[in-house]
Amino acid sequence: MPPYPLDHVAIATPSIKEAASMYELLTGDTCSPVEEIPSQGVRVAFVGKVELLEPLGAESGVGRFLQRRGSGLHHIAFQVPDLPAALQEFASQGFRLIDEKPRTGAGGHQVAFIHPASAGGVLWELVQH
Repeated sequence: MPPYPLDHVAIATPSIKEAASMYELLTGDTCSPVEEIPSQGVRVAFVGKVELLEPLGAESGVGRFLQRRGSGLHHIAFQVPDLPAALQEFASQGFRLIDEKPRTGAGGHQVAFIHPASAGGVLWELVQH
C-alpha cells in the first residue's frame, strides 16, 4: 500500500463561527467560507488543515456524534491519487469500508470513509482532489 499524506483533521463542533476564531488564532490561517453539504447533513469550513463540521440537525451523523461525545476530533483524512483503487486496496487488506464507492464531499472532492472498528478506533476519510 503506498503512503498517503495527511489531508486534514476534522473537528465536530456545534458552531463553526465559535470554533473558527480559536483555530484561526492557533494556526494563523483564515477560515474559509462555510459550505453546506445537505447529503451529509453538515456545514463545513476549513482553517488551514483543520476542517470544522457543524451539523444541520440533531439527526445527522455529526449531530449524533456531538450528542454522544461532545465537540472534538471526528476523523482524520488522507489524500489519495485514485480513490476507487485505494478503496479496493483497503478492502483487500481487510479494512471495513463505510463507502464502497466515492461520494462528493467538501469542495467537490471525492471522498470515502473507513470504519473506525477496523482503523484503530479512528474514523478515516480518503480524499481525492
